[in-house]
Amino acid sequence: MSSLKELAGLMRELDDQLVSCMRCGLCQAVCPLFAETGREADVARGKLALLSGLAQEILTNPQGIQDHLSRCLLCGSCAANCPSGVKVLDIFIKARAILAGYLGLSTVKKVLFRGLLSQPAWFDRILAWGAKFQGIFVKPVDDLLGSSCARFMSPLLSDRHFKALAPVPWHLKVPRRDTAPGAANLRVAFFVGCLIDKLYPQVADAVLQVLDHHGVGVFLPAGQGCCGIPALSGGDTQTFRQLVRLNLELLDDAALPCDFLVTACATCSSTIKKLWPLMMADAEPALQERVAALAAKTLDISQFLVDKLGVAPAAIFPAAGRIPLTYHDPCHLKKSLGVAAQPRALLAANPAYSLTEMPESDWCCGCGGSFNLQHYEASAAIGARKRDNIAASQARVVATGCPACMLQITDMLSQAGLRVQVKHTLEIYAESLRK
Repeated sequence: MSSLKELAGLMRELDDQLVSCMRCGLCQAVCPLFAETGREADVARGKLALLSGLAQEILTNPQGIQDHLSRCLLCGSCAANCPSGVKVLDIFIKARAILAGYLGLSTVKKVLFRGLLSQPAWFDRILAWGAKFQGIFVKPVDDLLGSSCARFMSPLLSDRHFKALAPVPWHLKVPRRDTAPGAANLRVAFFVGCLIDKLYPQVADAVLQVLDHHGVGVFLPAGQGCCGIPALSGGDTQTFRQLVRLNLELLDDAALPCDFLVTACATCSSTIKKLWPLMMADAEPALQERVAALAAKTLDISQFLVDKLGVAPAAIFPAAGRIPLTYHDPCHLKKSLGVAAQPRALLAANPAYSLTEMPESDWCCGCGGSFNLQHYEASAAIGARKRDNIAASQARVVATGCPACMLQITDMLSQAGLRVQVKHTLEIYAESLRK
C-alpha cells in the first residue's frame, strides 16, 4: 500500500482539479463507451461526480469506485473536447493510484506488474519462452491478417482473434545500436515499446530502414523496459516510477546526447511526453528536470519525419491502379498529442497507395489496453463500429500508428471475415523507399 502521506498528496491534487468540471455533459457526445451503454456512470461527467466525494466514498465503497473507474478506455476523447479544459485523464489516473494505494494491488497485478513488467530482462525471457511453445495453445486463423485464436477454451482469450507472439522478439535481432549522424545531421534515441518488440518486429525494422535512408544517427540502448502505462493504468505507481527511472538511465545518456527521442507507438509517445512528467512531479528536482527534458524532445516517428526532416507527399497520381488505403487515428496520437496530418503525409508519400478517409477516423477503436482485458464485450462493441467504418471505406489496407490499435482492429476484422490488411504507417512509408 502507498503511504498515507502520498495518498493525501494525491487526494489534494485531485480536489484541485475536480472543481474545473462544470458538469455540462459535452463529454457524452464523444465518449465511445457511453455511445454503447448510455450509462451516465460510464461517461467522464459521471465519474468526476463520483470522485468529488472520494474522501468519504473511499471509506465506504472503495471497490465500487474502483470498478467504475476501470470502465474507462483512457482514450482522452472527453479531455480533448472539454470546454473547461478539465484534465480528465490526469484525474482518472491519479484516482486509480489513490484507490490502488488504499486497497492494495490484486495478486494478479502484483505478479504482472511487480513480478514481470518491472524486470525487463525476466519479462523478455518469459515471453521469448512463450513464443517457442505458443503453437500448443494457439492456431492460425487468417494468413493475410496474421490472426490466430485459442486452440482450447480460455477465459482470457475467449473468442478473440489475436496476433501471436513473433517467433523472435526484435531486441534479440537488434539488441543495441549506436550510429553517427549522416546527411540529416541529426541523432535520435529510439524507444521500441513492448508490443512492437514482441508482436510487430517488422515495424521496428521499418523505423531503422527509414532513419538509415534519411541519414539519421540512431542510439538504441539494450535492456529497454515498458514505458509504464499498463502499471500506471492499474494504479501501480511504484512499478511505473521504477520503469521511468530505468528507461531514463538508458535513454538520457549525457555522454551520448540525442536531438530527439522517437517512438513508433502512439501510447508510448503519449506516456513519455505527458505522463512521465505528471507522475514524477514529486521526485527530486534533478530527476524531474531530466524527465521533463526527455519528454520535451520526444516525438512520434511520423512527427519527426515530417516536421523535422521535411518528408512530403508524393506527386498526385490518378487513383486507378493504386491500392485503396484508409487511416485510423490512434487516440493517444491525435487527441493527446495533436498529431494527425503527419501520418497522412507519410502515407501520401507512397504513390502505390490511394488514401481514402473512413467515417469517424478518430473514433476510438475500443482497445484501451487493460480495458480490453477487463471489459471485452464493451471493447468489442466499440471495435465493431471501427470495423464497419473501415469496411465502408472499401480500402484493402488500414494503416495506423499504434500497435495496440493494430491488435484491436485485427481482432475485429478477422472475426468478421473481412480481409483488410492492417499495417503501421511506417511500414507503408518504408515500402516506398525500397523501389
